[in-house]
Amino acid sequence: MEYEAVIGLETHVQLKTRSKMWCGCAHEFGAPPNTQVCPVCLGLPGVLPVANEEALRLTALSGLLLNCEVARHAKFDRKNYFYPDMPKNYQISQYDCPSTVGGHVDFEFDGRVVTVRITRAHLEEDVGKSFHFDRMSGLDFNRAGVPLLEIVTEPDLTSAEMAYAYLNALKDILTYGGVSDCDMEKGMVRCDVNVSVRPKGQKELGCKIEIKNMNSFSGVRRALQYEIPRQIEVLREGGTLVQETRRWDDVAEITDTMRTKEQAHDYRYFPDPDLLPFAPSENWLAAIRDRVVELPLARKQRFIRQYQLPASDAETFVNDIRLGDYFESVAPRTANPKAAANWIINNLRAQLAATGAGLDSLKFGPDAIPDLIALVENGRISSKIAQEVFAEMFVTGDNPSAIVEKKGLTQVSDTGAIEKLCEEAIAAHPRSVADFRAGKTNALNFLKGQVMKMSKGKANPALVGELLERKLNS
Repeated sequence: MEYEAVIGLETHVQLKTRSKMWCGCAHEFGAPPNTQVCPVCLGLPGVLPVANEEALRLTALSGLLLNCEVARHAKFDRKNYFYPDMPKNYQISQYDCPSTVGGHVDFEFDGRVVTVRITRAHLEEDVGKSFHFDRMSGLDFNRAGVPLLEIVTEPDLTSAEMAYAYLNALKDILTYGGVSDCDMEKGMVRCDVNVSVRPKGQKELGCKIEIKNMNSFSGVRRALQYEIPRQIEVLREGGTLVQETRRWDDVAEITDTMRTKEQAHDYRYFPDPDLLPFAPSENWLAAIRDRVVELPLARKQRFIRQYQLPASDAETFVNDIRLGDYFESVAPRTANPKAAANWIINNLRAQLAATGAGLDSLKFGPDAIPDLIALVENGRISSKIAQEVFAEMFVTGDNPSAIVEKKGLTQVSDTGAIEKLCEEAIAAHPRSVADFRAGKTNALNFLKGQVMKMSKGKANPALVGELLERKLNS
């Protein structure tokens, strides 16, 4: 019997705020343990939470970026459970009235655009962090109370690779929108996986198994690559799967049982009595809508359509937002956006990497690259000379035409002068001439290179090729 996987993801993302969700404490990564805490963070008796309005804004913005409906009435609830890293013994979260519901994420996978539905994206607080030593454990509450967005998908994912592609698309959307930096090394994104398998064609879902301890997207992919075959093997051998929570061991690359459960855990949700329901006004929502940006997939598709770029170039500009913005400042100034993309991707990016400079420190303006393209296209300089001009332009910021004049780099298109160089090359390399006449067309490129060398790169390469071929065939 053939089986298929059904996967849903719960992704927890720290929002990009300066302070925590319910108090004014900073939440800078790497601070010494328990130095970014206050009575509110620590859940001390008598304290009252005050909602971080920027976190509310970023939640609504996330909903719009994920095509969700932003609720006109949302509330915060207490989710009751005991863990050492939860100082209040309950987490302030959202249950039946979340800030955003519905929605979807479109992304590229397996050569096509696919859609994964979003159930909800709700706002809650992060917990502290446990550290385990040889004879004791320690708790750091610096992270407790950091605003956390939990994004829950429908079970629309069908493979480990698809889950990996979705997570990367989600990360790109949230970083594009300025919602989160999504730095996984700093624990800003964490993921839980719900996965089951069922016979192909069956509509009823199989036994759901949750996998925790996912601290990287590759970890999610590898966990699913292990867990899906494990579940299928159990069923094929006549075994029974039970609803359970498993832990991913990133070193051993296996999942193992943490706990089993017959039914969903009762968290005894109830509305938080210290926090009023949240009812955003139309003016408040309008200000959030003004912060919505073009999403990565839409931008890639537009670059391909508007500038006739290949998918690889468009992908480069989508992955590097600032480089893409720079391309958009240059492209309207030239009739050849593809040539502009080539100069930016191949030359400008290499120079920036080699020198450690940034786009803000460029010495030439957005007209310089279009001017350089025009010099090549009108035959004034060769492509090879253009490389030299660009290097000079990057260092000095001088106009390309001025560099050509100053250095005497104008391309030679004088037929008589080039014809003489062709004759010299032919006379100096009789074997290459014989090879060409014997059908070895690469010999022509060798001779052309010799002519370009003699002209110090100034000869018009198209004219060189034309004259050489004419003489060799005569």
